[in-house]
Amino acid sequence: MRVYDIAVVGAGPAGIMSCIRAAQFNRPEGSGLASHSQSQKNVILLERNNCIGKKILLSGKGRCNITNIVALDEFIAKFGRQGEFLRCAFSKFFNQDLIDFFKAKGLQLKIERQGRVFPTTDRAASVIEVLNKYLLESRAGLLYNTRVTGIEREGGLFKLFSEDGRLLNTKQIILATGGRSFSFTGSAGDGFAIAGKLGHSIAPLMPGLVPLKTKETWVRELKGLGLKNIRLTFKAKNKKIVSNVGELLFTHFGVSGPLVLDLSSSVLHLLAPRGGLIENKEVILEIDLKPGLGPKQLEERLLREFGIAGKKSVKNVLKELLPQKFAVVFVNLLGIDYNKRANQVTKEERRSLLNMLKSLRLHITGSLPLEEAMVTCGGVSTKEINPRTMESKIVQGLYFAGEIIDGSAPSGGYNLQQAFSTGYLAGEQAARAKNA
Repeated sequence: MRVYDIAVVGAGPAGIMSCIRAAQFNRPEGSGLASHSQSQKNVILLERNNCIGKKILLSGKGRCNITNIVALDEFIAKFGRQGEFLRCAFSKFFNQDLIDFFKAKGLQLKIERQGRVFPTTDRAASVIEVLNKYLLESRAGLLYNTRVTGIEREGGLFKLFSEDGRLLNTKQIILATGGRSFSFTGSAGDGFAIAGKLGHSIAPLMPGLVPLKTKETWVRELKGLGLKNIRLTFKAKNKKIVSNVGELLFTHFGVSGPLVLDLSSSVLHLLAPRGGLIENKEVILEIDLKPGLGPKQLEERLLREFGIAGKKSVKNVLKELLPQKFAVVFVNLLGIDYNKRANQVTKEERRSLLNMLKSLRLHITGSLPLEEAMVTCGGVSTKEINPRTMESKIVQGLYFAGEIIDGSAPSGGYNLQQAFSTGYLAGEQAARAKNA
């Protein structure tokens, strides 16, 4: 049976970049076309789907937010306590390198708010087209519709097994199988099981960038309604998480939108701080609907609005402050007759209205399952991976790249950059080891 130099498992962003870089680095200087072709075929990429980058096509709502232009230290900070582990990978291949990588194949990029980088086509498919070009140039082997179910180390080689039995042998292997989020794209958590059997510790898996569920059922009436320029505060016992000003989206089960998604993993840690053991039955969410106004300023505005529109109903006055659909639900929650005239509202009712505008309460009870999350939190422990090479500290010749590694960041291009950067480093170091 043929022995490959390097096998990459998983054709997501990390696996694709690993394969491209390994094949580039594996190329002997001054080699002719024939030997060049043969050398590249010693790198093979295995994918369970019939194409590459299924999850890439979904990123950025189908537009693909490939990276972010913030500085290195700020980028690292987005990954919290796991950020420092990524410093070497980012130092080797960072945001400008990735931008140049795509521009070299003619893909123009643009920078949007908060430093997010998108293709000017607004199509994730454009990113896939470039990656396919690089793979074609690399002359690496590609094996689709192949699910790797097991890996064994024997006699200095790795034996890969598929659902149909033994598949191939390789000297070096890069696991880039992704997490367990968006499992319909093929990220079913296979890599965690394989890494575990090879002796690695797996940090508890939790959903990240995931909508949250609420105890309150009135949110169903607002399904699909978005609120802009609001601030969220999540509370559990003596702990508190405060968001920036941004957007929230109501769903039939709870809340979603940029602010919720970015803080979701932190909120779930409040619910289950010890990796799955529920400590707090619920987290309180307070929505500040008017963060730009202090309580006194807001009270003055309410007095002004109610004074000007004294004969109007409370519901119609609130339409000046809130979306129409929300105004009706809001008044019902206050327990005020929404047809009541503004000049008949009591001081106590106005005080309740003010308090709710500054602190509308919901109770968070959980989230959608991990399989429906955008990102997996947890994974192969970074303590068992060499940050300078992405090689396992436990199994020589085994490398990791992408979401399989413990650690994630908010939305904004950070997680895709992590995948491309760790993939680049793993591919290069695996090729170096092969040539050593």
